[in-house]
Amino acid sequence: MDGTNTLTPAARWLGYAGLLPQIFCLALVLTGHEYAYDALAGGFAYAAAIFSFLGGVWWGQAIASGRAGAGVYLVAVMPSLLAVALFLPWTFGWEWPAPALLYLGALILLSPLVDRALGYAARDFFMLRVQLSVGLGLLTIALGFASVRLV
Repeated sequence: MDGTNTLTPAARWLGYAGLLPQIFCLALVLTGHEYAYDALAGGFAYAAAIFSFLGGVWWGQAIASGRAGAGVYLVAVMPSLLAVALFLPWTFGWEWPAPALLYLGALILLSPLVDRALGYAARDFFMLRVQLSVGLGLLTIALGFASVRLV
């Protein structure tokens, strides 16, 4: 990680705005809104999409570095595969959504450790990644705990 300033104010604010869909889903569930169960599905889908996007970021950083081995690309595809695996219990009618949301939230929360291990991210981007991952991870975990009230 270098100390280069790579983020514009727009990139930073739009990153923070990316927390709004999960805040909205959590609010619907906590208030018992008629769309609360739909909000659980939407919250899971949003978190899974963002988690998959992180894998794409890692893939792109690896390519841009010109020094990545096969292991980095394997790590980069894992978020998409894990997100799909966490969706399967709901698909088959097994216990869902609480466990899937809790696991997905924890994976997002811990994802900056991968960024740190890879070492490709500029310092300001990494700091934003930490903030956004903590935010989305905790909101997704909260959604998982709130889902117990509905199911």
